[in-house]
Amino acid sequence: MKNILITGGAGFIGSHVVRQFVNNYPDFKIFNLDALTYAGNLENLKDLEDQPNYTFVKGDITDEIFINKLFETYKFDGVVHLAAESHVDRSITDPLAFAKTNILGTMVLLNAFKNLWNNNWEGKRFYHVSTDEVYGALGETGLFTETTSYDPNSPYSASKASSDHFVRAYGETYGMPYIISNCSNNYGPNHFPEKLIPLFINNIINNKSLPVYGDGNYTRDWLYVIDHARAIDLVFHKGGNHETYNIGGFNEWKNIDLVKLLCKLMDQKLGRVEGTSEKLITFVKDRPGHDLRYAIDASKINKELGWAPSVTFEEGLDKTIDWYLDNEEWLKHVTSGSYQDYYKEQYQ
Repeated sequence: MKNILITGGAGFIGSHVVRQFVNNYPDFKIFNLDALTYAGNLENLKDLEDQPNYTFVKGDITDEIFINKLFETYKFDGVVHLAAESHVDRSITDPLAFAKTNILGTMVLLNAFKNLWNNNWEGKRFYHVSTDEVYGALGETGLFTETTSYDPNSPYSASKASSDHFVRAYGETYGMPYIISNCSNNYGPNHFPEKLIPLFINNIINNKSLPVYGDGNYTRDWLYVIDHARAIDLVFHKGGNHETYNIGGFNEWKNIDLVKLLCKLMDQKLGRVEGTSEKLITFVKDRPGHDLRYAIDASKINKELGWAPSVTFEEGLDKTIDWYLDNEEWLKHVTSGSYQDYYKEQYQ
């Protein structure tokens, strides 16, 4: 039986990856390591609590003594590293927190993995999950490929770019088998409502303002989180060592067009007159260093590993809205902060 460590597994993307691995690999022992900061929510994983191949561990990836002991105890054969500070706006107000978690935390994990196996790399793998934001911004044309030069423009993307470089450096210096993937904007169930889609769903439900940065013409490629979890599973098991894979949804949307579509769908589902929610849109001052356009070329993972999105953006958005409307208690717990009590009730 292999022991696999998934960091950040109580977060948005991480919880879907944990579920993907626990449900599909009963012969693997899956360890979910999460510090349970504001974005970590164990309610996301209620359905896995009694699974015999699942273990939750509360801990901080920057705690070197704790991490080394954890690796020595469980001798992880593989690491899927998702733990990170990820909200760009927060990185602007507190860049040091992003440097600590995203850079130092990644290095602590790399060191622990290196020291544990001491060049005995047969059957071992370190998988680092990153972002397309490390590439900077695109103009009106072009796509990010795996060979696009790094040009980060926010403290968040700079911290992720640095962690990518350290993963590659450990591969080159110590022979560590690694994989990196860079994904586009994720959306779907369990998304913490500080990001655009879940924030606006919640605001529309409560008839609150929908703040759109600048003129709303910022363009993003959108990736359904469950498709991303499938891709991570595939890359971890089938991807080549020392390879990078870009994972995207094969679609682009301007923010303002996305918001208008979201408003239209919400009006339909809430039984409101069409155009009601669109009146909530308010254009606000742009944030510093706002990249105009991201667009992923995901042809490599498609051609080499056979991965492709299972849903269009319109289908995925419809599923996402339905999930939030069907899980209003989850949403209330998150927005009120009471979700943080779940850990205390279950694990203390």
